[in-house]
Amino acid sequence: MMRALRQLIRFGWEQALSCLFPVVIFTALAFTQMVPLPFLPRYDWLLIICLLMQWCMVYSGLETRDELKVITLFHLIGLALELFKVHLGSWSYPEEGYFKIFGVPLYSGFMYASVASYLCQAWRRFNVELVKWPSFLLVVPIATAIYVNFFTHHYWIDIRWWLSGLVVIVFWKSWVTYEVNGTRYRMPLALSFVLIGFFIWVAENIATFFGAWKYPNQADAWSPVHLGKVSSWLLLVIVSFLIVSTLKHLKKSQSISIQLPSDVHFKS
Repeated sequence: MMRALRQLIRFGWEQALSCLFPVVIFTALAFTQMVPLPFLPRYDWLLIICLLMQWCMVYSGLETRDELKVITLFHLIGLALELFKVHLGSWSYPEEGYFKIFGVPLYSGFMYASVASYLCQAWRRFNVELVKWPSFLLVVPIATAIYVNFFTHHYWIDIRWWLSGLVVIVFWKSWVTYEVNGTRYRMPLALSFVLIGFFIWVAENIATFFGAWKYPNQADAWSPVHLGKVSSWLLLVIVSFLIVSTLKHLKKSQSISIQLPSDVHFKS
């Protein structure tokens, strides 16, 4: 019983360290909401805080340069999605800011980047390994289709549930294993998607409460984000996980190929 408690505490501690970037963003949202800062609008202060945090993460070694590349990619992917969704009125950023593009403050991309930061940190801290990972030829089209559907469902049918079912089928036999204090555990990969998506939905409620952005039904007063948004975050987590895992896999393959003698070849 005590060992299980120690494992749970260690697991929680490592999770907390992996969430460092998101925690800083939520803290900054709460602080700037309650304490008006001088000279610059709130959104611009949030951008400065995120940039400083990103620099500190890399400078201190909490994030590697390769992880920074992944996080930057997610920043751009998230910013593109924000520009499109805000343009269509899905949500808005009503406050003023100098660093806004078509109504979207540049700090917003860091909220997506923080998800990638968590995945990269957790992957390294828990020594994550994937069991029965599907073919690259399946993973890339699924991730692409999920991301594209975030845009196309405004003009065509929404196929998110079809895509969710396809993910379950493709990853039915896939597992994620992770290590806590030298002991390895495992869980179905689909379950990990659901859990991460749910907790991001919880984080979204906190973020909207502190005015990170507003949905149309929150224009006059804050109200909880609809539970149906879990499906959107679930799909976004799947895209994030697939991109991170694919890049990790390619990086690992490259390092192995470099270490192998020149006369060693793989069979297809």
